[in-house]
Amino acid sequence: MAVEIIPVTNKAELERFIRIPMRLMADDPHYIPPLMFERREALSPKINPFFQHADHQFFLARKDGRDVGRISAQIDHLARTDPAAPAGYFGMIAAEDDPEVFAALFAAAEAWNRERGRATIMGPFNLSINEEVGLLIDGFDTPPMFLMGHDKPYVGRRIEEQGYAKAKDLYAYISETFGFNELIEKRLKRPLPPGMVLRPAQMNKLQAEVRIFTDILNDAWSENWGSAAITEAEAKYLGDSLGLILIKNWFWFVEIDGEPAAFIVLLPNVMDLIHDLGGKLLPFGWAKLVWRLKFRPIRGARVPLMGVRRKFHKDRRGALAPFVLIDAIRKASVPQGLHRAEYSWILEDNMPMRHILEGLNARIYKTYRVYEKAL
Repeated sequence: MAVEIIPVTNKAELERFIRIPMRLMADDPHYIPPLMFERREALSPKINPFFQHADHQFFLARKDGRDVGRISAQIDHLARTDPAAPAGYFGMIAAEDDPEVFAALFAAAEAWNRERGRATIMGPFNLSINEEVGLLIDGFDTPPMFLMGHDKPYVGRRIEEQGYAKAKDLYAYISETFGFNELIEKRLKRPLPPGMVLRPAQMNKLQAEVRIFTDILNDAWSENWGSAAITEAEAKYLGDSLGLILIKNWFWFVEIDGEPAAFIVLLPNVMDLIHDLGGKLLPFGWAKLVWRLKFRPIRGARVPLMGVRRKFHKDRRGALAPFVLIDAIRKASVPQGLHRAEYSWILEDNMPMRHILEGLNARIYKTYRVYEKAL
């Protein structure tokens, strides 16, 4: 039978859209189902402020009376793109290993973007560059960390069959030793330079602290490939989300001459805590999650966010800030039982950050790819 493409237009279809990967990945021992309530909120224009500056359409693929795949098409009006050849995006790709299904899904996403004047299409972005980015192409043998994707090995091949080529590779680094090389460790034992202050975030003023770090982040990443500014509404949404899982002294700032100049956030790997909940918090999932956050040692964590204001990039204190911040979170987290920390994602050509992580004896253990195609 032919593949039928269904634009998602109601809650029932959105529920089907959300559940497709859970069925497709059921045989993968490293797949961890997301929490359904979180997925519903993340894909809801009424809740997720991403949709305030983006257009989107979700699509279902149906064949032989069954849902066999899904894809999103979206335009982020805040994303950095070439005005002469503006980019649209695809994301949320998941489908059975069937060339006809992939062809139909990508035809729908491409047509949607083409009709809206996009000259190229890139992805996957789930749904923006500030959320889950890229398709897993290496590192299938371990579970994903919090807010990182996990895909079937065949998906990359099927995407390439539709005429897509690599735009960028993104790396996830893992650190299991938490020790810098000897030269860096020696420097970290010395006092901070004049005018440089390290401080933990104030948990009782979390929303204010989140506004500070998003201001730093927007400045630090403003010239990065594909960057999109985080809005005030998104900062509040992020602050509300972080408040549920953030651990004291896992969020730090560096101030230079009295100005907030750099920050780092370490988040517990929630995937370790929800792996056996099947995506459900009812009837007992909430209790299990709260108990685990409070009483179970956090063995894995992820640094999803770190940045230094651009004005301090050539200041020796700005160059030192990432090392000082990483040192602060390891001193706070390792005594609490942390065994491994992921730093992700890192652009393949972000050599300054890659050198920092290699100085930490971290190694690449997963690779994610962003694809592109001319329309």
